[in-house]
Parts: sequence; C-alpha cells; structure tokens
Amino acid sequence: MAHSPPGKLPLTVAIIALNAASQIGECLASCAFADEVLVVDSGSSDDTQAIVERHGGRFVHNDWPGFGRQKQFAVQQARNEWVLCLDVDERVTERLQASIREAFASRRYQAWRMARRNRFLGTWLAHGEGYPDWSLRLFHRAHASWSNDEVHEAVLTTAEVGRLEGDLLHDSADDIATYLAKQNRYTTLHAKALFDQGVRTSAWRLFLSPFVRFVKFYIVKLGFLDGGPGFAHVVIGCNNTFHKYLKLIELQRAAK
Repeated sequence: MAHSPPGKLPLTVAIIALNAASQIGECLASCAFADEVLVVDSGSSDDTQAIVERHGGRFVHNDWPGFGRQKQFAVQQARNEWVLCLDVDERVTERLQASIREAFASRRYQAWRMARRNRFLGTWLAHGEGYPDWSLRLFHRAHASWSNDEVHEAVLTTAEVGRLEGDLLHDSADDIATYLAKQNRYTTLHAKALFDQGVRTSAWRLFLSPFVRFVKFYIVKLGFLDGGPGFAHVVIGCNNTFHKYLKLIELQRAAK
C-alpha cells in the first residue's frame, strides 16, 4: 500500500449518500486529515458527485441494498484497512480529529467509539438520547464489519473497543415533517426485520416499552435539562418504540 501524503492518516472515510448536495460539503471538509474520502452513492440526481469530486473524494455508485449492506460495501471498496464511517450530515470536530491521530499513534485498539452530539430543533443536545450517543465508527476492517440490517445497522466486532475524545457532530437539516416521515419509514423497516427474525411482542410490551424509554432518557439520563428540544426528542423516540411494536403486532395478526 502506498504511503499517505504528509499530514494525512492512512485512513479511508467511508460515506453513503443520496441527493446530499445540501449537506455533504461540510462533512467532506471535516475529513481532510484522511488520505482517502470515499462516497458510495445510490443514485443522486443533484450535485452530490460534483461536490465530492471538488473536495478530492472518490465517488462510487452502488444500487441501494439497505443501510447495513451499503455501508459494508463502502468498507470493502476502501483503499485502506482502517475506515471511519460517517453519514452525510455528520462532521468531525478538531478535538475528535486529534484523538483519531492519537489512536493511530498508539494502535491500542482495533475499533473505537466516539461520542455523537445531535442537533435537534436548533439546539445541540447534551443529555438523554442526544448525547453522548456512543457510536462505533472507526475500525480496522479485518476486525469489524457492518451488520446486514436494512435499518438500525451496527458495527460488529469481537475486538476490545476503545473510546475517543471529542465529538462527532450530527446536524440534520430535516424539518420536523421530514424527520417524522423518516422515523415512520424506519419503524416500518425495523418491525419487519424483527418479524423476519422471529421476534414476537404483546400488548404489554407495546405500552410498557415507551414508558421505560421515557424514564431512562428523560429522567435517568437527564433529558429534561435540554428543555423543549430535549423533551420533543425523547417523546419522538418513545413514539417510535410504540409504533415499531404496533406494526409488529399488525404483522403478527396478518400472519395468522
């Protein structure tokens, strides 16, 4: 493998995209410390490709197979063994970049988690589900890979996982209507995935799970300290749990 340019890490930043012209520029700008930025696109009709190429990134097309498989496809296309997986609406802070450099210098772990800070209703959340939202995104691909889940995908590894300092900023540009529509699609996909895996639920779980989630994130994890945006963020999450199990019950009844 060729040596990285001076100041660059032998790292591929892997991003999946679709019509991301309004968001991806800041993400790409925050990744200048990596010697490769790879964007796997599933069919954009806007200026996504032009923006990627303007930032010196590599643009690859792949028809949409689901979140997990698309992210793993990106990992497999990387020119480096180490990958950092990002979404188009995320960006790496200077402190996180410095921590990634320290991780490369130490080589202590083969996989690393980072704290993701979510922006919701114009507010950077500091508690509840919004922060620290630990996410495993940096790993050596010989020791970790993405699950095949169509939604709620996760990085799977048997290696010990370290924690990086600094935040990964998640700044979605979605308005509330778009955000809720996206959550509705996700709960449908998640319910179907659970059903296909043989998971079954009951009316008790339908009502109890949202309540438990509210107590955990709004009270125990101090979501109430984020004011109105924090309350709305937790309530939408609880609503997602309710809808997921309601849709699962519907699938169970249809199968009888």
